[in-house]
Amino acid sequence: MADPGFHAAGRWAVRFEAFGYVKIGGVEQGDCWLALDGHEPVHLRQGDIYLLVNPPGYALASDLTVEPLMAEELWDGGADGAVRIGPEGDEDTYLCGGTFWFDDSNGGILLDVLPPLVHVQAADPRNELLASVSKLLVAEVENKAVGSSLVLDHLVQILFVQALRAFAEQSDHPAGWLGAINDDDIGAALRAMHADIAHRWTVGELAHIAHMSRSAFAASFKKQVGTAPLDYLIQWRMSLARDALRRNTRSISELALATGYESESAFSTAFRRVAGASPKQFRDRTAPSTADDR
Repeated sequence: MADPGFHAAGRWAVRFEAFGYVKIGGVEQGDCWLALDGHEPVHLRQGDIYLLVNPPGYALASDLTVEPLMAEELWDGGADGAVRIGPEGDEDTYLCGGTFWFDDSNGGILLDVLPPLVHVQAADPRNELLASVSKLLVAEVENKAVGSSLVLDHLVQILFVQALRAFAEQSDHPAGWLGAINDDDIGAALRAMHADIAHRWTVGELAHIAHMSRSAFAASFKKQVGTAPLDYLIQWRMSLARDALRRNTRSISELALATGYESESAFSTAFRRVAGASPKQFRDRTAPSTADDR
């Protein structure tokens, strides 16, 4: 979701506690320091984009020697979709962005391979698309038109994906799944699995797609992704299944076929092993509205 715009003037500092989610922000005007506990401070300039992933406590500041205010108190006192330090209309710095929460069972596949801070500088050629989306985000925050909250949520999601792309491209060898998906060999097998999740893949088929022997493919896949190919496939299928069950969009029998299982029983056994509950139990506990299984 989109966060309130943050305006600041003069000498200022804001302290944020550690949190277990993802925040993305952009410096639309001015500059400031971003200091994560245990890390060297980073100078953010106008046009820079930053992504914070399960970060420790941190501060945003015009001057790191200023005693910081606590962010929670400031944000509780915000008005009209904005938070301000200093006189209104006299700000030197303006930041905007959004926050993401990921389900504990699904978020790790991505968040575990990202550093606490991803910094895409304004001068980076990969920033062009990010800057365009950021400008749209600012316009929506300021306009407060009908449907603005929906538009803002989607813009924050786009900004997040573009920041991930920029990070993957600026890293020589991104860790884990994020790096593997861009690999010519292992990435081809991953993309094939994602494109046809219902197919009953074998290691041999995936190795052929990756132009590797079975043994070389299995070893390389586990080294890059962190798990064996068919274990990854099961985890991915169950991630999709959990999402579908929360939305309550398919019957369990339909979901079994869609995720590559010959029977509802086989699907339920695999789901229980991964999720610790049967599909029906999980759906009844998490779906917005429950219905009898068809």
